[in-house]
Amino acid sequence: MRTEPPRLSGRNAALAAVIGVAVIAALVAIDLFAPHLFRASLPNRLQDGLTLSLSVLFEALPFVILGVLLSIVVQVWLPDGVIERILPRRGWARRAVLSLLGMLIPVCECGNVPFARGLMMRGLAPAEALTFLIAAPIVNPIVILTTQAAFGWDNGIVIARIAGGYVVANLIGWVYSRHPSPDGLLTERFRSTCELVAHEQGTPMRRSLAQFLVELRAVMPALIIGSAIAGAVQVIVPRDVLLAIGSNPLLSVVAMIALAISVAICSNVDSFFALSFASTFSPGAIVAFLLVGPLVDIKMIALLRTTFTARTLAGIVTIVILFGFALGIGVNVFV
Repeated sequence: MRTEPPRLSGRNAALAAVIGVAVIAALVAIDLFAPHLFRASLPNRLQDGLTLSLSVLFEALPFVILGVLLSIVVQVWLPDGVIERILPRRGWARRAVLSLLGMLIPVCECGNVPFARGLMMRGLAPAEALTFLIAAPIVNPIVILTTQAAFGWDNGIVIARIAGGYVVANLIGWVYSRHPSPDGLLTERFRSTCELVAHEQGTPMRRSLAQFLVELRAVMPALIIGSAIAGAVQVIVPRDVLLAIGSNPLLSVVAMIALAISVAICSNVDSFFALSFASTFSPGAIVAFLLVGPLVDIKMIALLRTTFTARTLAGIVTIVILFGFALGIGVNVFV
């Protein structure tokens, strides 16, 4: 049996067209009815949106390719039974170890998605893969170093980010480990891909090439659409509106969570972006931004949708946002 690479569906093309039309319509409407909200003219904002979308895309692309290559190593070249022998047998212990795996793999959140897909194709449960996916962008060694370089050890931001990422990852893993039908968490298309990969024939090199095409064609449409939405949101939502509420301990957390979801910055460099808000927003708001952004920003949601159902994704996003909000408020109150 030969794996057929998934093709860009008409639905994805239609979605991209709808997004483009909606963005243009929103910009024109804002320019007509509320021009005072923006300092730049409409053509400049359109150019900024395109620039931001391309920057998000090109920033994420190398990590996506690296993640695909790591996924191929796991699926094709890793001997059978290696993962099972390394990991503990108890579910909670397996998830605890998997949530630390990101310390050994310096890949940002975009590359973690194809790698996690490879883990599930080798037999890991969806809940276990989710634990890795949520923790890895936070416990990544590069992310830890850049966060410490940006904020030092002041205000507990570094510790809160690392501990928060580890806890919310294991919380999500525990919640979905109790799901009565684990396969129901996954899209039908991904389940079909797993079946095809399991019966793939040929030499390791041939299988590696086929799987490279499978994974790249699965995640690239989502990455492009997610990048386009991220760029559009940044030119539609007035940044001054967010900055105006930055001094409020409660609203600042909400504002930075909204900003984290919309700007879609790689977790390897988002600390330096957040540093520019440190003088305006509370420490708790900064922590919420650094936690929520790498896990459920627009780009990441689009990538996760290639693998998990909309219902599963809604639950993940809800848990991360509520946890990020609680963590931000806690930092503001106790630190």
